[in-house]
This record gives sequence, C-alpha cells and structure tokens, in this order.
Amino acid sequence: MECKERLEKYLRDNGVEFKAVSHPTAFTAQEIAAAEHVPGRQFAKVVMALADGQTVMLVLPASHHVDLPKLKSALKAKEARLAKENEFQSIFPDCDTGAMPPFGNLYHVPVFADTALTTDPEIVFNAGSHRETLRVKYGDFARLANPTVITFATHL
Repeated sequence: MECKERLEKYLRDNGVEFKAVSHPTAFTAQEIAAAEHVPGRQFAKVVMALADGQTVMLVLPASHHVDLPKLKSALKAKEARLAKENEFQSIFPDCDTGAMPPFGNLYHVPVFADTALTTDPEIVFNAGSHRETLRVKYGDFARLANPTVITFATHL
C-alpha cells in the first residue's frame, strides 16, 4: 500500500476529516506551500534528525528552520544533528524520499512538533510524494501522531 492510501485509511479509521490535493511536483516546503496557496506557517514540513543516535521526526512550519542548539537543549541530548537521506529513507519504504507525512508514529519514530506549528487550526503536509498533500485540523494531527511539543525552530 502506498503512503497516501495508508495515511488516508488511517485518518478515516480514526474519524478524521481531511482534504487531499494534487499539485505540480515541488521539493521544498515553501514551494509546496505556494503551490497549495497556504502560508508557510501552515505547511508542516518533516525534518529527520539524530539525537544521541536515535532517529527522530521533527515537524515544523515551512517558514522555519531547525535550530540545532535549541533542539539539543529541548531534547536534553548530548548530540543532535540533521539526518542524511541514506540514514532514514529505509524507515519510509512507501514514501518518496523527503516527502514523509508528519505521522512518525506509523513508522515507529518519535515525533516532535515545534510550538510554532500549533498556532493554526489546520495544517497541510506531504502525503508521501512530492505531488500530493493532505490537510487536517491540527487537533486531529496532535491526537493521532501524539507529538511531543517543544521549541526547536527559528523563523526564517
């Protein structure tokens, strides 16, 4: 089953209303936000990191970037760095590399959301490809993905 199908089934099974949208191929979070006509703060981008050797999923607005010193402090980690694609792509076999949805719980990866992502009532995110997104209420994302909300991002 492809990522989008799996994700849509998961959302339906949990009573979550969502909107699926296709757009021209785009690779950066800001490009996708523009293609979807949503502000960068509403597009939830996924960044993979390693914290003390453990792979973690970071979810933050497209208009922000990961601040490694803040991340290290928030996670109380001795070491924290962004993961390289070859370090995480095997975790997401049903997704295009770099287009993972923010539901790390479906892949047994801890999810950390930046506080800046919690301010809008809805979020938009990649649905496993560089051409498809889903839109859900932030509350539904929080209920299903159960992210730990911390501050680790800085506005661009």
